[in-house]
Amino acid sequence: MSNLLSFYHSLPYPLRVLAASARGAYLRWWRYGPETERLVEEALERETWSAERWKAWQEERLAWMLHHAATQVPYYREQWSHRRRQGDRASWEVLENWQVLEKSEVKKNPKAFVSEVHPQFLFEDHTSGTTGTPLSVYMDRDSLHLWYALYECRIRRWNGVSIHDPWGIMGGQLVTPVEQYIPPYWVYNFSLNQLYLSTFHLHSDRAKDYVDALIKHRISHLVVYPSSAGLLASFILDQGLNPPPLKVIISNAEMLTPRARQIMSLAFHCPVRNTYGMGEYIFGASECEYGKMHIWPEAGILEILSENGEICHDNTEGEFIITGLLNPHMPFIRYRVGDRGSLGSGEACRCGRNLPLLGEIYGRANDMITLPDGRKIFWINPVFYNLPVQEGQVIQLDLYTLHVRYVADKGFSDATEKEIIHRLRQRVGEEMHITLERVDTIPRGPNGKFQSVVSKIH
Repeated sequence: MSNLLSFYHSLPYPLRVLAASARGAYLRWWRYGPETERLVEEALERETWSAERWKAWQEERLAWMLHHAATQVPYYREQWSHRRRQGDRASWEVLENWQVLEKSEVKKNPKAFVSEVHPQFLFEDHTSGTTGTPLSVYMDRDSLHLWYALYECRIRRWNGVSIHDPWGIMGGQLVTPVEQYIPPYWVYNFSLNQLYLSTFHLHSDRAKDYVDALIKHRISHLVVYPSSAGLLASFILDQGLNPPPLKVIISNAEMLTPRARQIMSLAFHCPVRNTYGMGEYIFGASECEYGKMHIWPEAGILEILSENGEICHDNTEGEFIITGLLNPHMPFIRYRVGDRGSLGSGEACRCGRNLPLLGEIYGRANDMITLPDGRKIFWINPVFYNLPVQEGQVIQLDLYTLHVRYVADKGFSDATEKEIIHRLRQRVGEEMHITLERVDTIPRGPNGKFQSVVSKIH
């Protein structure tokens, strides 16, 4: 993967556009199809369902998913067989009878969670949230089509835009070599109508370049890491720049702070909508025009566990445990996602959509790395992707020093250390000193999680 990225970076810009558009065509095939518009309309219609109808629909889907997982998925089948040998006669038809699933179990052997009944080809994705280490997720095309139809409906259409409009994204892909000091700091993906803006080149001296790119490509809306987009917004406001009037900014991947929301809205003259979800494709929630987070019931079932392990049935804060309903080919049953929060009130939202409400969400807080030239970057997690690393954390000790803590997995070698350093160099350049430390575990905070990026610079 590093060699492929280096080859991509060696290409002139027009060929990078061609490469990005080819990749976009591949993703478009997996994510969208001729039935997408129908799926969007059906999702919009389901927003009128009563709570009773949603409950009946989820119960029917859950019953099928639990039986399928217990009989067709090797990990769960062996788990239930072991319980039966131990004399446990609990029914697998009751969700509460299932053990809570830890991410570490999935990371050990993700293929053990893949159903024995699946299409010949499955889409493989990788997710790590803010935990620093990757997890492989496998889905079929039908499940992906449904997920992206929900995204199109509940995020784009709610805000008056669509996948057919030119849009921009500020994400973690290395679309431009980090050592490049002249524009373009982006690449245009024609297949997805997408302008991919680098979050590794943000600097006050380059803010106008970013604004000019948004104007040139007539961008209608942005999907962003709020820390990165908030930084660009602050540059725009400080310099009095005039970006194009966007219809909406969609925040994802990390916590949206009130300050980031305010400065993005002021800079781009548009509303900022929050979202919550995960790369396992098992849960989604999105903010409506009245500031309420609505849960996507088709994607999964949320349980909230109190400190003593009991299920909370009101708006009490607790730990998120999620069971996916959308993807039968890699079911996640009672999966501990590592976030905490609460359900929203039972009152109907003024937007009129009959979708349950999500309350507060805690977690997903990471620091940013500050480069010697003033740039700030958020997304570092891919340096550990597909490597024998159980956990990884990057700590910035000072402006020129990064310290990496890692928990090694089977197969870790000197070559693995060199690859970690190489991948970091692709993101931070050659000026910073990088040290590595092998540890047995990475210290957790009071919430039981650790930040994958920690900055000691204040």
